[in-house]
Amino acid sequence: MASNQSRALTEMYVHWLSRMAAAPDMDLDTMRDLFDGWGRVTGEPDAVRYADADAGGIPALWAIPDGAPDDRVLLYSHGGGYVGGSSHSHRKLAGHLAQAAGVRALVHDYRRAPENPHPGPVQDARAVYDWLRAEGFAPEHIATVGDSAGGALSIALPLQLRDSGAPLPGAIVALSPFLDLQATGATVETNAAHDALASKGMIEQMAAIFLGADGSPTDPLAAPLHADPSGLPPIYISTGGAEVLLDDSRRFAAKVEAAGGDVTLEVVPEMQHVFHFLAGRAPEADASVRGIGTWLRKQLDVS
Repeated sequence: MASNQSRALTEMYVHWLSRMAAAPDMDLDTMRDLFDGWGRVTGEPDAVRYADADAGGIPALWAIPDGAPDDRVLLYSHGGGYVGGSSHSHRKLAGHLAQAAGVRALVHDYRRAPENPHPGPVQDARAVYDWLRAEGFAPEHIATVGDSAGGALSIALPLQLRDSGAPLPGAIVALSPFLDLQATGATVETNAAHDALASKGMIEQMAAIFLGADGSPTDPLAAPLHADPSGLPPIYISTGGAEVLLDDSRRFAAKVEAAGGDVTLEVVPEMQHVFHFLAGRAPEADASVRGIGTWLRKQLDVS
């Protein structure tokens, strides 16, 4: 049974949907302000400091745990349907993951849709990766990490690197990733009554904004479910059992396995979309973050 503490995320999502239902013509800035409150349910991580950065022209925020080495990093792409979310909303979540992994994290503010539709976000993620390389980070000491839309970016960036012949990062972590822009997974229907936030209509709306007039919902860099995952670094996917996006993770993990890749799929029963936001407040999130941190320490060779 889900913990009482985990209800905080469900209650926040219900509040968001009620606000949006009450204002069907809600303007973009108001919606983004709503999403920027995501981190309110996250506990403040201990012994983590933050610093602004200019990551190759992309605004970003460092989350630096005490004692973290300066040569390993989590390149964090925030969620928000490519429309909302920011380094501010994801600051504490990135801090918890960085602390668990024993390395610093860099949360970047990629350009969002509709002002900058696909492929803008992946281009910005690539610019930040190239900046990290220029700053001296070895590719094998970089992990691409993200949640929801950012979880898709954490996979799309290595795909773009692979296809361009560039060195790949050492690991990928995708939290509740948004991998199918067409909402074709079975759990879009079977979990419809359990997911407190996402729905088929919301997925289709976000996808249309992200793709713009010219984007394709089957472009592998926009919807990694359609990608050939051959040759990618080890991948850790963590998602909630109550999510309509659950089958995005299941189907992608199956494709990685079929391609001979290294993939770990964690499905936490009854948990909502990006339940990891409950780090520092709910046992399910704390256990998942610890497990991800242990896995990342191994992949990035952190002592």
